[in-house]
Amino acid sequence: MIKFMIIDDDEAVRSMLQDIIEDYSLGEVAVSLPSAVTLDNTLLTMNGIGVLIIDMLMPDIDGVRSVQKIRQNFRGKVIMLSQVVKKDLVGKAYEQGVDFYITKPLNRNEVVNVIRRVCDYLRLESFAKNVQSSLTNALAPQNPAPNHAAQRPLGIMQKGMTILRELGIASGNGSTDLLDILEWIDNRHFTVIPPQKEIFQSVAAERGAADPVREGKAMEQRIRRTIFQGTMNIATMGIVDYTNPKFEEYAPLYFDYDEVRRVMNKLEHNDKPRMSDVHINTKKFIHALYRTSNATEPRHSY
Repeated sequence: MIKFMIIDDDEAVRSMLQDIIEDYSLGEVAVSLPSAVTLDNTLLTMNGIGVLIIDMLMPDIDGVRSVQKIRQNFRGKVIMLSQVVKKDLVGKAYEQGVDFYITKPLNRNEVVNVIRRVCDYLRLESFAKNVQSSLTNALAPQNPAPNHAAQRPLGIMQKGMTILRELGIASGNGSTDLLDILEWIDNRHFTVIPPQKEIFQSVAAERGAADPVREGKAMEQRIRRTIFQGTMNIATMGIVDYTNPKFEEYAPLYFDYDEVRRVMNKLEHNDKPRMSDVHINTKKFIHALYRTSNATEPRHSY
C-alpha cells in the first residue's frame, strides 16, 4: 500500500485529502502535518512515504523550498497544492522537483484523478525495477564451473532459456512451447524455417497430442500471451530508461519497434493495453529467438 504524507497549514484541506485517499482506497495517510518545518529525508524514510502532498504557500517555510531540501534523496512523488496559477511560480515548483500540481480550491475529481495517476506511475516504476532486476540477475556472470565444464558450449535450449529470462518471460507454458520449438527446428537443420502452422502442429504431434491441429492452435495462443508479456516488459524498461542498452537491443530485435513505442505511450498515459490491443509478431519473435539462440558468436554483455 502506498503511504502518503500531507503537509498543509489548513486543517480542513488535510482532512479532505485524507478522506479522499481513504474513501477511494488510494493508500494510507501515514503522516499529516500543519507545517514543513520538521520535514526531512529521515522523516520520509522512517514512515515509508511514497507520495508527499504539500502546500506551496505556508507561514513558516514554503512548499517549494521544502521540496528543494528533500528532493535529491527522496525517490517518491511530490504533489504540490496551491492557489497560485502564475506560470513562473508553477514552473519554479516543477524545476525544484514537483511531479504533479493541484490547484486550490480542491476539486474532488481532480484530486482523485491526479492521485490515481501518481499511484499508477509508482506501480509502473516498481514493476520496471523488478523487470530490470530480473534482467540484471539473468545477465550477471555465474560462478565459473571447474575446468572442462567451463569450456562446454551452451546448447540451443540453454541459450533460449537465458534469452527468455532476459526478457522476463522464462516461466509459464508459453516459454516451454518456445523452447520445444527451438529444439525441433534445430534438430532438423532447416535452411529455411517452416511456416508457423507447420511448426506448431509438428511439435504438438511430437509431444504425442491426440489432436495436433487443435493443440497447435492452443500452443499459438500460449506463445502469443508470452510474447505480449515480453512486449509489456520491454516497453516498461523503455519508459524507465530509454537509453538502456538492453532496451535498444531487445526492442527492435524481438518485437515490432513501432508497436513497442505505441505500448510505451499508452503506459505513460496510464492506459494499460490489453493483449487484443497489441500487434504481436509471433513469426519475428520465433525467428529472432532461434537466430540468437543458435548463434556461435557471443551475444552482447552489459
